[in-house]
Amino acid sequence: MSHRVEIRYCTQCRWLLRAAWMAQELLTTFDSELSELALQPGTGGIFEVSADGVLVWSRKERGRFPEITELKQLVRDVIAPERDLGHIDRKPSPQS
Repeated sequence: MSHRVEIRYCTQCRWLLRAAWMAQELLTTFDSELSELALQPGTGGIFEVSADGVLVWSRKERGRFPEITELKQLVRDVIAPERDLGHIDRKPSPQS
């Protein structure tokens, strides 16, 4: 199945580089799941990330930018919930 991620960013705030870097990280991590990643310029301090139409991050709602690891986890939860992100998930080792 093909998936789409959208990153809406504020051009007035000069957040294109931040958005582009996050786009690159998501494209690298989800290279086999994503068919499209769109950067959408906006205004008014917007910085939002959606996966398959589901808003996974809003700077306005959370009051900050996402850490890249948490953004990858949030996107994964929508587009590939069964996928293990390896060291990012930091799952405790099973006890023997």
